Amino acid sequence: MSGDFVRRNYRSLHQSKDLHYFNVKIKQTDLSIGVDKASYHDSLIEFTRQSIIKLRAELETYIDFDPDFQHSLLPVKVYSRATPLVASMAEAAWIAGVGPMAAVAGAVAQNVGEQLLSRVQEVIVENGGDIYLNCKRNRTIAVFAGQSEFSSRIGITVETDEMPLGVCTSSGTVGHSLSFGKADAVMIKSPNTALADAVATRIGNLVQTRDDFMTAIEVAKNIEGVTGVLIIKDDALTAWGKIEITPL
Repeated sequence: MSGDFVRRNYRSLHQSKDLHYFNVKIKQTDLSIGVDKASYHDSLIEFTRQSIIKLRAELETYIDFDPDFQHSLLPVKVYSRATPLVASMAEAAWIAGVGPMAAVAGAVAQNVGEQLLSRVQEVIVENGGDIYLNCKRNRTIAVFAGQSEFSSRIGITVETDEMPLGVCTSSGTVGHSLSFGKADAVMIKSPNTALADAVATRIGNLVQTRDDFMTAIEVAKNIEGVTGVLIIKDDALTAWGKIEITPL
């Protein structure tokens, strides 16, 4: 199954009828964005494009200066010239115990979402399965877990009092992102979307079989800032924290 098909299928599952959706793609950054219909205007597309271009330029400029930031699989210290985007990725990586690029999709999603909130009332930004939400009603996010029987059959509900919130997913069986584990899906909830992204990678790396569930949950729940965890491997599922599972 192609990555493009998986992405389109996943995105169709989590879209809500009360929001207007549009896609913006700049190089590897491919965002699906939902905003309240009352706030939508075509100018938001170009606004989002410019936001992505600026964020990518910041990151690429820093990587040119410090290539280790891109390649390290462990946390790294950043130099004083680090922009807020770079600093947020580095901080999330230190907390999670992974390389800073493990936080890039979540960091970009939150940055773009926060910028859009200057022009809209509600926003959902999805970046490669990593999601930033800030809405005025409860939202349900579909769980895509490859060939698992739970895939596309369940979602997790995010309540208004949790938002703004990041919900990020790592998989060792779906997609092209680097994972040393074999979980079909590890979903992490945190108000810090960069942190949710980095922790999803950390916990995903720990899961080879369902026998690893307990260890993975123990690690996740002891990371400050994590509010919920969902792990799926084949026909087994476990969760901790504020995880409300909803049939689709």
